[in-house]
Amino acid sequence: MSDSTIALNPFTPVYGPVSSWRYGRSLGIDPIGVVSTCSFNCVYCQLGEIEQKTSDRQVYVPTAEILTSLENFAPRSVDVITLSGSGEPTLAANLGEILTGIKRLSDRPTLVLTNGTTLNDPQVRSDLAIADKVSIKLDGVSSDQLRRVNRPVPGIDFNEIMAGLLEFRQDYQGEIGIQTMLLCPWDESTRREYISLMAAVAPREIQLNTPTRPKPVQRQFDGRENHTSRANRPYQVRSLRCVDPEILHEFAQEIQQKTGIMVRTAPIPATV
Repeated sequence: MSDSTIALNPFTPVYGPVSSWRYGRSLGIDPIGVVSTCSFNCVYCQLGEIEQKTSDRQVYVPTAEILTSLENFAPRSVDVITLSGSGEPTLAANLGEILTGIKRLSDRPTLVLTNGTTLNDPQVRSDLAIADKVSIKLDGVSSDQLRRVNRPVPGIDFNEIMAGLLEFRQDYQGEIGIQTMLLCPWDESTRREYISLMAAVAPREIQLNTPTRPKPVQRQFDGRENHTSRANRPYQVRSLRCVDPEILHEFAQEIQQKTGIMVRTAPIPATV
């Protein structure tokens, strides 16, 4: 099977390659499955509304199914293999097995995209340690922003997320990135607090984004890949307000000047 074709199945745990402004040509691994499952229900989520909101870990897609699909796919022309897919990948209790198996089958670096809500779990931190890169979502600096933007399941607290992130940061030997979505310009106090947090975390890179992709009104399976244009979508979507590119760029410069951390901003289409 070529790396541009995947069997026409309602669900396959391997998909793409996906073109990513952050990581290049990325092959996706979905350890969550058909039902979108996450501890967040972000207002901008490209999957649409999350169907199963939970912070419980379990095996959603068997490790053997994922690795067989990956072996058949035989990816060779990708920059990275990314665990993301249909929700929060660290909710997969077989995360460590999946990452170990990927490393047996491919020499491509592995990346996990996570919302950070499970980083206070020692087993999750141990599993993530196998990955070459971990990118952690941080869309604000307070419980109020967490509630309004990420809409977490009950029991998730911003301070606990930060504590888990900092604990993971202490021992992790790979590359840490921080992904931050801005829905509106932040005031000076919020920017100052964010810069302070980034100085403490000291990630390899910060990626500032704004929601250029419209959000499906209901859960859509193709949301885990590159979206087609709005006109070509056979389902209803809702466009979200984007932060002006100049404001995004200025904030990136401010962060980089005050922390020395490399900051990249999302390319914003001229039509946005």
